[in-house]
Formats: sequence, structure tokens, C-alpha cells
Amino acid sequence: MSTERVDAYAEAILGIARAEGHVEEIEDELFRFARAVEGNDALRGALVDRSLPAERRFAVVSELMGAKALEASTALAAAIVAAGRASDLSAIVDRFVELSAAGRAAEVAEVRTAIELDESEQARLAEAIGRAVGKNVELKVIVDPKVLGGIVARVGDTVIDGTVRHRLEQLKEQI
Repeated sequence: MSTERVDAYAEAILGIARAEGHVEEIEDELFRFARAVEGNDALRGALVDRSLPAERRFAVVSELMGAKALEASTALAAAIVAAGRASDLSAIVDRFVELSAAGRAAEVAEVRTAIELDESEQARLAEAIGRAVGKNVELKVIVDPKVLGGIVARVGDTVIDGTVRHRLEQLKEQI
């Protein structure tokens, strides 16, 4: 998908989110949905399968997001899928999140951790990552069981790997 098209979808989603008055909630819900799709081959396959009727693909989105998400978030995700852009869902959502954060003079830090972080842990982590990269950051936390302990954070092109696995690899290299 072209950068212009990704930008156009992202800007449209941002405009709708602002009109709905729930920018940050829609951001979080679409971000989580995009990561779920990205991490599940069967789900991604179903959403991009044009042989499935658009109504069925919409039903999959509704079932997954359903009662847990705002109607606007579900409708936006379904619109992307119904338009045949499910393969670009992550790129569109990532750009939407970037545009939204930029409007708040912040950058997005995608953080992967093995466990859920409470608000105070997220606030401390955002502050620490912000100091490390010299920017105001907002966290998007992904609970990832593959991360055995610690965190992996990505802010733009900068990756901070504080996982137990990475530390063990560093020790192994030193020995």
C-alpha cells in the first residue's frame, strides 16, 4: 500500500476519533486489535480473504472487538477490513497512532512485556524511556508471553531491549 494511502486512512481515522471525542480510547483499541491480527495468522488470513463475504469479515471484527470496544473503534476496524485493506491494518493503525501522539507533542513507545503493567508502572516506564531517548513518549503496551521477563521498547528506530533473554545473551558473549 502506498504511503499516501496509509496516511489518508490514518488521517481519516484521526478525524473521526476526534469527532467522536475518544481519540486515546480508539487509539488503544485499534492498536490492540491490529497487534492481535498481526500475531494470528489464521485471523489475518480470514480478514484478508476476499473470497469471504464482506459481511463475514465484518462479523469477525465485531466478534473480536464486540462489547470490549467502543462502537466507533469497531466500525473503523470493520471499515478498513471491508475496504479490502486488512493486509495494511497495522500500517494504517500505526500511522494513526503516530499522528495522534504527534498532536500531543509525543512519540509512541511500543513496549512488549510478559505481564500486564499497572498505571504507576507505565508512568515510571514512560518517564524512563523518555529520558533514554530524549523525547516525550506515550506507551502502547503489548503483553507478549514470548518476553520471558523484562521489556522491549521501540520508539521510532530506537530499540531498548531490557529482556532477561537479551541480558543472558550478553553474559554468554562476555564469557
